[in-house]
Amino acid sequence: MLPSRAAAATEAPPARVQQADQAEPLLLRALRGDAVERPPVWMMRQAGRYMKVYQELCKKHPTFRERSENTDLAVEVSLQPWRAFRPDGVILFSDILTPLTGMNIPFDITAGKGPVIADPIRTMEQVKQVTQLVAEEATPYVGEALRRLRAEVGNQAAVLGFVGAPFTLASYIVEGGSSSKYTHIKRLAFSAPDVLHALLGKLADNIADYVRFQADAGAQAVQIFDSWASELAPQDFDVFAGPYIQRVVDSVRGSHPDLQLILYISGSGGLMERMAASGVDVISVDHRVDLRDALRRIGPGLAVQGNMDPGVLFGSREAIEARVVDTVRAAAGRRHIMNLGHGVLVGTPEDAVAHFFEVAKSVHQHL
Repeated sequence: MLPSRAAAATEAPPARVQQADQAEPLLLRALRGDAVERPPVWMMRQAGRYMKVYQELCKKHPTFRERSENTDLAVEVSLQPWRAFRPDGVILFSDILTPLTGMNIPFDITAGKGPVIADPIRTMEQVKQVTQLVAEEATPYVGEALRRLRAEVGNQAAVLGFVGAPFTLASYIVEGGSSSKYTHIKRLAFSAPDVLHALLGKLADNIADYVRFQADAGAQAVQIFDSWASELAPQDFDVFAGPYIQRVVDSVRGSHPDLQLILYISGSGGLMERMAASGVDVISVDHRVDLRDALRRIGPGLAVQGNMDPGVLFGSREAIEARVVDTVRAAAGRRHIMNLGHGVLVGTPEDAVAHFFEVAKSVHQHL
């Protein structure tokens, strides 16, 4: 188990000599603090549109919800990068909005537009219609996919689940989909905060249950995406985002104390200290933050993930190699998961992704 969250402001715990089962996945051993041969590596959005096999699958199964809510397809897509690159983490192919249907919030994901919620929630009466999530009934395909992924990869990689954080889910629900200005949710926050808090509370409790469901089905770590929380001023993050991340974390800790929780926020440069205070085990650092600065700001008691700019993957092999090595050096021996600071970009060459993994797995030869 990881050190107390209070250790984040004190000295870093010494890496202990590994005495656990050697067959455990590298990613879990690294996060626990065992001495490991190299940082584990995976990529956000490593399954998806940059891969030719995925593009071919999309021709036969054109809607995102079909691909993510059909167990066979979700498992197949999740395993495509595993077969190609053998990352140390295999993440479930799904979407953060997936559990919304189980909360009586219908949605769709349309090509070229993204998520669409036809009836945005902006009143207390609408919030009252949001129901308790029973994940086993609403998202059985998620549980089955995780069980099959664990069986497929065994202990060669850690299986990761993921969820959306309450504020980011609320931003979609209140805006009616994606947004660039977040006008509706900010209007709600500052004109009817009781309505937004009621919605956020229901979402937090449901997402905590969804995390537990994924863990029980086989997820060994769960990444929490609060993708749009950086759209809040820091003092408003402390009101509308941070407390609800903490509510999820505290609830999950009560039943699953050893589950590894990772927190990612896009554009999180102003929120490092607040992320570190959330109670998660790992801070996933956005590529727009200097990793050395991030390490100083979050304190030594937490593991870090990231944070190579995904745009580097459009560069030369030498540029990719140099940036991977620099990122590992920046982590300076901390418990570190090598990753990007955002998801793989559409159009990224697959051979560049392969080279990224090759360098990351042999990085000790370059240090």
